[in-house]
Amino acid sequence: MQSCGIVAPVALLLLGIVGILLLVIPTLDMKEQPEFSYGIVLDAGSSHTAMYVYKWPSDKQNGTGIVTQHSECHVDGGGISSYAGTPDGAGASLETCMKQAVRDIPKYRHHLTPIYLGATAGMRLLNMTSPSESDKILQYVKDKIRSYPFSFRGAAILTGQEEGTYGWVTVNYLLENFIKYDFVGRWLSPGKKTVGALDFGGASTQISFVTEDAVEDKKNKMILRLYSRNYTLYTQSFLCYGRDQMLRRLLAFLMKVLVPSSLPSSPMQSQEYRSSIFHPCYPAGHNVSITLDKVFESPCTLKEKPNPYNPHAAVIVMGTGHYQHCLGNVSSIFSFSSCSFSKCSFDGVFQPKATGSFMMLKKAPDQEKRLQDYCTASVFLQVLMVRGYGFDEFSFPQVSFQRKVGDTSIGWALGYMLSLSSLLPGESVALRKALRPEAWVCLLFIFALLLLIMVMYLLSQTCRRKKGSSNVI
Repeated sequence: MQSCGIVAPVALLLLGIVGILLLVIPTLDMKEQPEFSYGIVLDAGSSHTAMYVYKWPSDKQNGTGIVTQHSECHVDGGGISSYAGTPDGAGASLETCMKQAVRDIPKYRHHLTPIYLGATAGMRLLNMTSPSESDKILQYVKDKIRSYPFSFRGAAILTGQEEGTYGWVTVNYLLENFIKYDFVGRWLSPGKKTVGALDFGGASTQISFVTEDAVEDKKNKMILRLYSRNYTLYTQSFLCYGRDQMLRRLLAFLMKVLVPSSLPSSPMQSQEYRSSIFHPCYPAGHNVSITLDKVFESPCTLKEKPNPYNPHAAVIVMGTGHYQHCLGNVSSIFSFSSCSFSKCSFDGVFQPKATGSFMMLKKAPDQEKRLQDYCTASVFLQVLMVRGYGFDEFSFPQVSFQRKVGDTSIGWALGYMLSLSSLLPGESVALRKALRPEAWVCLLFIFALLLLIMVMYLLSQTCRRKKGSSNVI
């Protein structure tokens, strides 16, 4: 009967352990949540500027799958490149969003928060035509950002390849295609294929995807090492093939008419422009007046500029709503005739076959004045995707049009911050993370409870056997 006599003390001891754990758990639950670190990226696009505030737990500085979007803000007006001639306005335009960042991020984290500005195709175009004006705009922008209490890390004009690569990193990071944090606290490779990234911006369009084919043009090849894996990336940015510049180029093509020179001995031709034209992509009956500067004040249409040129001369554009004519005129913007590689997309640019799934940044402008261009943009995308990039009836269904993954906007901004902030490690982190203390306490509690039940059961069985033996005697 001595075995039965120890049941009560053992039970009391185990209950004491459980009781202590029950007292510890609420204390841990009452602890403050881990502090967050923050980062800011200003996406200075050709048509507008957007600000994204990201956050991640401070104790997971070099993890992945943990950076999320905290807030965003869209600057009123055009992109910073539109302030050519009035560069101070580019800095002033950022004030509303910068003030929002001050409110969105806790004050005690301000001086620790890195902030970056990346300018894309709009500033690339301006830098081509007027480097001094581009430099002035960037200087005013830098001065404005420095006036706020964040850790300014620089403002730069991204190359097209950088923009495409950072966009690809963003998409696959958000989809957890590189690495995933599992339920027991380890980083694991999910074994998933990456997806390609497509972006149709205001002044350029990008395509980036992993390929096993040989990349024949070195300008298109990027090799990234992420989490002990190498990724061979094909990436290409087509300047002047963004939405806004494409519309300008189409108008320039429709306006142009060659008139023989008045000088018989000269083989040269002068360019003149009609006072009214027909636009097959505009809705039938829709008319609009456009001044020539809205068409030709861009490097993308510079070679089409008439001579002599009056920027204030107006042209009446009359819509006819003719799909086949629209398709033919839009196709004329592309060149599919020459290719010095084994295969090309268009304009003599090498591209391997597009394989796998793709995600494309979905933009839906809410400005009523853009409604007239929806048909043009749709036809342009059709030519770009089918004849340009080579998608067909089998591969096109694998393209998804999205603006966000979860609560985070897709685009190059997140990938840019991850790379520059060293939040995207290049080596394996499979065993870097352990369970949080709260999780360990819960597991200990469950273990102790199961142990208590098991010991109580065994002791009770022993007591019953002893009792049975005693009754027999």
